[in-house]
Amino acid sequence: MFKKTIDRRSFLLGTTALVAAAPLGGLLGSTSALAQDAANPFGLADGSTVDAVIFNGGYGIDYVEFAAGLVQKNHPTVTVKVSPSTQIAQELQPRFLGGNPPDLIDNSGAQAIGFSAIIDQLEDMNAVLDAPSLEGTKIRDTLVGGVEKPGTFGDKFVALNYVMTVYGIWYSASLFEANGWTPPTTWAEAIELGKVAKEKGLYLFGWGKEAATYYRTTAVASAIKAGGDEVRLAVDNFTPGFWSHPAFQAVFTALYEIISGGMMKPGGAGTQFTAAQAQWSNDQSFLLYPSGSWIENEMKPATKADFKMTGMPELSIDANDKLPKTALHATAGEPFIIPAGALNLAGGKELLRTMLSKEAATNFAKTKLAPTIVKDTVPADGFGSTALVSQSKLLADAGNDVFTWNSFDLYGTNQDELVVWNSFLDGKLDVAAFTAALEAITSAVYNDPSVTKVEVK
Repeated sequence: MFKKTIDRRSFLLGTTALVAAAPLGGLLGSTSALAQDAANPFGLADGSTVDAVIFNGGYGIDYVEFAAGLVQKNHPTVTVKVSPSTQIAQELQPRFLGGNPPDLIDNSGAQAIGFSAIIDQLEDMNAVLDAPSLEGTKIRDTLVGGVEKPGTFGDKFVALNYVMTVYGIWYSASLFEANGWTPPTTWAEAIELGKVAKEKGLYLFGWGKEAATYYRTTAVASAIKAGGDEVRLAVDNFTPGFWSHPAFQAVFTALYEIISGGMMKPGGAGTQFTAAQAQWSNDQSFLLYPSGSWIENEMKPATKADFKMTGMPELSIDANDKLPKTALHATAGEPFIIPAGALNLAGGKELLRTMLSKEAATNFAKTKLAPTIVKDTVPADGFGSTALVSQSKLLADAGNDVFTWNSFDLYGTNQDELVVWNSFLDGKLDVAAFTAALEAITSAVYNDPSVTKVEVK
C-alpha cells in the first residue's frame, strides 16, 4: 500500500482577511505598468481558448465568468469558456482518462472527484502563488496564511481553495430576539431549545436529501472540539473504529434524542435540499441549520425579509471538551485544480491568477457575501450582510482555535454516506446501527490496497 505523509496541524487563520477593502485600480491600468512577462507570466498564447468547468453550487459560476471577462479584456484575442456542472466526477473523469481535461476545474460538490484518484495528474499550484498578481504583487503575499494546507496531499500542493469558508450552525437572529432565545452552545442546550420550540409548533433542525451529510460535518466538528487532535487525526486518517470514539457517540446520542424526540423536521430524506433549506430560511419552520458560509448566497431568493442570518460555532458537548466553545471549523474551500494534461495549461493558470486579483475577489465577496482567500476585500459592514459580519466575529472569537479535516473529500465517500445519514436522520437507524454502517464505509477505504492513502500527522 503506497502511503504519503502530510503534516497538517490546525489550519490557523488570521482575521485580516475580513477587514476593510482597499480601493481598486482598473485592471488594464494595473497591468499596463508591468513588464511583459509579469503581465503574461505563464505565456498565454494569443488566439487560444481557455476551458473551465465550474461546480454550479451555492456560489454559482458567475464569479468565474467575471474573472473570464477580465482575462479577455487583458488578452483580447483569447476566448474563455466557463461551463457549469453539478456532476464533476461523472462528467470529467472520462475527460481525464481521454487525455483532454479542462484547463481549470472547481472540484467541489457532492459529486467531486476524490483527490486520491487524480493527485498525480494535477499541476503543482506553487507556480500560481509565486506569480505576480494583476496588481503587481506576488500572489502568495496577497493571501491569508495557510491556504496551501487544505489542498496539499502528501508533499504535493495540487488544489487552491478559493473561498474562505466558515462552517457553523445558522439561525435567524431576529427570530431568536423576538422570542427571547439564546443561541445554544452545547448539544444539551440545543435539546432544551428544541423542547421549547416544539411547544410553539416549530422544529429544532431539518434537512434535505442531497445535504444530509451536512450533519456529518457538524458531528465531526463537535467530536473534534470534544476530543481534540486525537479525534481529528483519527478522522483524517480514517483510523478504523473512529466512529465509536466516545466523542462521536455523545454527538450521535444527542442527535438521536433530537430525532426520536420529534425535534427534527420529518420528511427530509424525500425533500430536495434547497427546498428543505427554504423551510428554514423562508418558512422558519425549524430554527437551526448546519452549513457553510455559502448558505446566505445560496438561499438569497428564498429568505424571509429581516431574517438576520447569523452563524454560531458548531455545538460543544460539555465543559470537559478539549477545545473551547468558541473553537471554529473553518478553512479555505472550493478547490480549484489545473490538470497537468490540460490543452491550455497557461490559460488555466491565467484564469486562476485573475480570480486572485483584488478586483475579482472583491466582486466575489460583494456578490456572494463570503470572503475569498485574498486579503483586504471585505469591508467592516460586510456589504450589509449579517451573515458575513458574523463570520468576522466567529473568526475573531476563535483566535487560534480553528481546525479542519479533508479525509471525506480525499477518499470520496460522500455518496455512500448520504444513504446512511438520510436513514439516521429519518429515524430508521439507532445509534449502534448507524455507527456500524458508517464504520463499514470508512473501514472499506482504509483496508482497500488500491486506494492511495495520505497519512496525516
